[in-house]
This record gives sequence, C-alpha cells and structure tokens, in this order.
Amino acid sequence: MVLLVSGCATSTKESIPWGIKVVAPKHYDIWGVGLFLEKTGERSWRQPVGYVSCCWKGPRGPSGSSVGVDPFPELILIHWFSFAEQKYYVKLIKVPPDLQDRMREPATYKTQVDVRSGPRHTMAIGLAPGGTVVVWIMNQIGNEVEVMRMQASEGPGDPDDFEVGTRNYLEKHGDYLKEHGIPTEGW
Repeated sequence: MVLLVSGCATSTKESIPWGIKVVAPKHYDIWGVGLFLEKTGERSWRQPVGYVSCCWKGPRGPSGSSVGVDPFPELILIHWFSFAEQKYYVKLIKVPPDLQDRMREPATYKTQVDVRSGPRHTMAIGLAPGGTVVVWIMNQIGNEVEVMRMQASEGPGDPDDFEVGTRNYLEKHGDYLKEHGIPTEGW
C-alpha cells in the first residue's frame, strides 16, 4: 500500500521540459558572455551561451539551441557582445510571476505525423542591435508569443576581447552591414 501511494505521489510531479534559448537576428550575431538564472531561495546558476546567430523570426526563428532549466527562474541576467556594433549590453529580466502558468496553456504544434497540443515550454530571449531584448514563449517555431520587450543598457567589456571573432564575423557579414546598416530600432 505504501508503495502504491508513493508511486502516485511521484507521478503527479510536473514533467514539462522547461527550457531557455538565446536568439539573434540574421546578420547581427552576438556572443553570450553570461546568462545567470535565479529561483529565489532555491538555486542560482550560470548557463553558458557562446556564439548566437540566425534567426530572430520568420520560418527559421526564433531559433537557437535550448537548454533545460530546473527550477524555472524568477530572475535572468544576460550579458552579451554585439559583433555588428562592437558593444556589450546587459539586462536583468524579472520574469513575470504568472509567466510559467501562461506557458502551461496548450498550444498547437505540428509533428511529422499529425498536429498536437502542448505547453509552450521554451522561453526564447531575443537580443538585437541597440540593446533591444524581446522574450517569446513557444513550443515550436511558428507559434511563439511575445511576452516582454525591454531595453538593455550598455555593459562592461573590451571589444578587443573579440578581435578574432569580429574579423571572422565581418568576413561573413561585412558586405551586408555596409549595404543595410545596423538598425537599432524597430525590432
């Protein structure tokens, strides 16, 4: 009897694979210097980010590698370097208390076999030139919902730390930047 009751107790635990990913607009790559997450009173941790490129939106975005988060954070501090602007930015994101409940609401998504419904288990943090930060919730590209839009501040750091990365970035995207510039608004 005890085994049956304890088995039921563990099966009621939420099994949603919560995740966070960092994304950037096409041609405006960034380097995620630090991603710090905190659930007050439970845990605070650092999550590596590294190089982030395409895509912000459209048929390929928001896309980027997602990492699992447990527990779901209340605070997120993101520090990044913009290759296009040669600037560092930093933003403290206070996750709305009801966001995880909003993410639990079923949203349809397509598989190779059929159409299903499930929670929007991933939070995508978009980082654009000018320090624009946009947060979406999603379970598949194409059903993302914007939940926050914020402005980051310029942060500490020396652009010379990314000299080689910048050279490689400009070889790939320099012509695009010359033709289209670096929009810092309208993201």
